[in-house]
Amino acid sequence: MRRLATVLTASASALALTACGAIDGIGGSGSSASPKKGDDIRVGLLLPDKDTARFESFDHPVIKKEVATLTHGKGKVVYANAEASQDKQSRQFQQMVAQKVDVILVDALDAKAIAPDVQKAKDAGIPVIAYDRLAQGPIAAYVSHDNELVGEVQGRAILEALGSKAATSKIVMMNGDPEDTNYSKYKQGALSELENKVRIAKEYDTTGWSPKVAEANMKKAIQAVGLDNIAAVYAANDGLAGAVIQALKDAGATKIPPVTGQDANLDAVQRIVSGEQYMTAYKPFLEEATRAAEMAVYKVQGRDIQFDALTRDTVDSPTEKKIPAMLVPVVSLTKDNIKDTVIADGVYSVKDICTPKYATACAGIGLRG
Repeated sequence: MRRLATVLTASASALALTACGAIDGIGGSGSSASPKKGDDIRVGLLLPDKDTARFESFDHPVIKKEVATLTHGKGKVVYANAEASQDKQSRQFQQMVAQKVDVILVDALDAKAIAPDVQKAKDAGIPVIAYDRLAQGPIAAYVSHDNELVGEVQGRAILEALGSKAATSKIVMMNGDPEDTNYSKYKQGALSELENKVRIAKEYDTTGWSPKVAEANMKKAIQAVGLDNIAAVYAANDGLAGAVIQALKDAGATKIPPVTGQDANLDAVQRIVSGEQYMTAYKPFLEEATRAAEMAVYKVQGRDIQFDALTRDTVDSPTEKKIPAMLVPVVSLTKDNIKDTVIADGVYSVKDICTPKYATACAGIGLRG
C-alpha cells in the first residue's frame, strides 16, 4: 500500500506540475528552460519473448498508445521482440542505436550481457530505461515491481493454503531462469516466507523460463516425491504453473495441490477460476507500461520535474548505484479478488475470462457479465 500511495502521489504530482505550467521551467528550477526535443520523437522498445502473453497483448500496445497520447500523435514506438534469444536482442538493440532513436526501453533477457549495448547507447547520447528487469550498464532509470515482494506474496499464499499442515507438508519449487536478473529476487522473497515453515522436497531452475523444461522437471519431482506427497508447488510464473499443472494431470492427479504463478496471464486467471491454479502474483502491468512511456517521453523532452516525480525510489545494479526507479505494487490474485484486480483495471472483461468452458465455474464465484 505504501508503494501504491507513492505511485499515485507521483502521478498526481506530475499532472499538477503540468497544469501549473512547470513543464517549460516556469516555477521550478529543476526543469529545463525548454524541452530538449518536441513531440516528434522515437521510442525504441525491446521486449524479451512472446511466451509471456502480456508483452504482445498489453505492454507493447499500451506503451505505443501512451507515447502517441503524450506527443499529440507525433511520437512513434520502434518495436522489436527478441523471442527469447539474447543474441537477437543485442542485434535489435544495436539496430536501434544505429537508427538513432531518442530513447530505449529494454526488458533485458540477460542483464549482464546487455551492458555493452547500453554503454554504446549512452555513448551515442541515447538514454536507456530498464523495463521490468534491471539491466546492467549506465541505464538512466528503471521501472518495474518490487520483485522480492513478488516472491514473498507467492510464498505467503502457499502458507495460507496449507494452514496448520504447513510444517509437515512437502512442496516443490519450480524457479525461473538463473540468467534472469529477477530470478534471485523472486526466489529470495519466496524463501523468506517458506524456509523452516515447509519441507522443500525438490527444487528446480528453469532454463529460459521454458514451460517444456518445467513440465519435464515436474515429472521428475512426481517420481521422486510421489504424487500424493506433494502438498503444493511454488511456480515462479504462470507459464511454469501451467506446465506444472499439466504434469500433475498427466500423472493422474484428481485434485491439484495449490500452485502459484505470476503475471496474471488470461489462461492462468481461468485456471484460478476453475480451481486448478491457486493464485498468481498480479503486477499491474498497465500501470508499469504507462509510467514507462511517460518516463521515456519526459526524459527525451527534458521534463526533469515530471521525470523525478515518477522515479522517487532508487535501486542498485552490479554496475550502477542509486538508479532512479519506480516500483509498482504487487497483488496476490485469487478467485476472491478477480473483480477487484484484472477486471477493475480493464485488463480483462468477464467475457474474456468466462468463456463457455469456464461459465459454470465463473457463476460459482459470482463472475457474470
